[in-house]
Amino acid sequence: MVDGGDLDCGSGLLLIIRNALQPVPPGGVLEVRSRESSVREDLPAWCRMVGHAIVATTEAPADYTCYSLRKKGDDVDLAGDLQEARNYAWKVRARWTGGMRAKVFARNHSWSTGQPASFDTEDAAPSAIEQLLGALASCLAVGLQWRASKEGIAVADLEVTLSARSENILVFLGVEESGSPGLSSITGKLYLRGNGDPDRMRELWEETCRRSPLFASLERPVPVEIEFRLV
Repeated sequence: MVDGGDLDCGSGLLLIIRNALQPVPPGGVLEVRSRESSVREDLPAWCRMVGHAIVATTEAPADYTCYSLRKKGDDVDLAGDLQEARNYAWKVRARWTGGMRAKVFARNHSWSTGQPASFDTEDAAPSAIEQLLGALASCLAVGLQWRASKEGIAVADLEVTLSARSENILVFLGVEESGSPGLSSITGKLYLRGNGDPDRMRELWEETCRRSPLFASLERPVPVEIEFRLV
């Protein structure tokens, strides 16, 4: 049995199922439990595509649906796909759009962010990692423009691009236990066009990185303590 919880097929559930099917012999049955409504259509469609079969679907308590999946044969592509997941890089870019605002772009999503010290919160479609990278990129973009504006430097175009990799994202999915799901590296580039002296703009960029609360938090270990409270 494998429990997918609220994961949909496009966000890691299929990797979990494929990994759980490895020790199951051809013709054996794996029970997949899920609370995500889209799995009801997406899982049978995937099974038809790869040759497995859904032999039974039953409702269970706590809004779960149980799918009995009969395995056709061994998954020869699993190792490569797991390695691809380990090497996956989340990417965002943030563009200053005027004033104390920047717009973050990630995959097919975009959202606006305000000043670096804003305490506003919002629910967004992009992943938590993309939000993290977008927050850092926009913090740096807006922070640099703000420092340049204080010196009368006109910024015509400013963009920060970031890329990050997880040490082992399969730990998050529960597929593997060794390693950490945390980010192993963050790299990026700054693209800037303005009327300021290049040496001075570089100094302002270095100061922006040094004073950025997100940059400072990510370049060193930060204790995280989140209280659990039932209400």
